[in-house]
Amino acid sequence: MKPIILASTSPFRRTLLEKLGLPFQCAAPEVDETPRPGEDARHLVQRLAQAKAQALSHQFPAHLIIGSDQVCVIDNNITGKPHSEENAIAQLSKARGKIVTFYTGLALFNSENGQLQCEVEPFDVHFRHLTDEEIINYIRKEQPLQCAGSFKSEGLGITLFNRLDGRDPNTLVGLPLIALCAMLRKAHCNPLLG
Repeated sequence: MKPIILASTSPFRRTLLEKLGLPFQCAAPEVDETPRPGEDARHLVQRLAQAKAQALSHQFPAHLIIGSDQVCVIDNNITGKPHSEENAIAQLSKARGKIVTFYTGLALFNSENGQLQCEVEPFDVHFRHLTDEEIINYIRKEQPLQCAGSFKSEGLGITLFNRLDGRDPNTLVGLPLIALCAMLRKAHCNPLLG
């Protein structure tokens, strides 16, 4: 089995990948995440996931490299990590009472033979009609400042929603494991047989 590299320093993605029980290393890809003019969310996350996976190929020449990227789309606008309480409050204020779509790009690159697999996984979050007080208290309690959409669905963020719609709840945290397992099996790496 080829060694696995997670092209990410995200503690959330690391925790998700650990669920599969496969040995892996994490490495930081140097990728500019700026959207291109006119680029929609699907193309952006697919391009960035692919770029992150391929960015580490010289450093890891005989590996399976996983790249992932996620954005949140509110009112047809791409939204990223808030990085501040003020931005997080603004994001959740815009999201309240709406269906917000998250797009997570996933790429698996075999750096030895150049085989690349890519997929974009959508996930819809139905937000409750949140009060200003609920939003402010949530942000202060959980500090989701490094999370696209300004919440942690695996934590207290679950209280913000009416419903979640998607194939894989791990997608919302940042790494679609169902899709990743299918890609790994195609690359002759089955977590159940490894």
